[in-house]
Amino acid sequence: MKTAIITLKIEEKLKKNAQKVATDLGLSLSMVIKGLLSQFVVDKKVVFGDKEEENLTPSKYLIEAMEEAKKNREEGWVSPLFDNAEDSFVWLDDPNRKYVRDLHPELYQTGKKSAKKNSRSIS
Repeated sequence: MKTAIITLKIEEKLKKNAQKVATDLGLSLSMVIKGLLSQFVVDKKVVFGDKEEENLTPSKYLIEAMEEAKKNREEGWVSPLFDNAEDSFVWLDDPNRKYVRDLHPELYQTGKKSAKKNSRSIS
């Protein structure tokens, strides 16, 4: 296997800290950099800052938005299904658009969805 040399300029303190962490893990700094570059090529992305696992935790704002979306769906405040994108745009532009709860009121009693059907059974 042919190898290539990469020269990079970093702060001395960062290099020493990285070497210490690599050594503590039983690795050389060269092995760490090679692994990072290999992963970069495979994933085609770079993760800076927090650990990637922490980035997968939804924010408070996202959790609240998902809860609101779930409530809207359960109460029928969702669009009907469309056969094509053009129909969905027409629905969005219509100031008198009908939501699922308007089209199928029998599915919703005092804001609760009937257990018999779901909001996907739209005609």
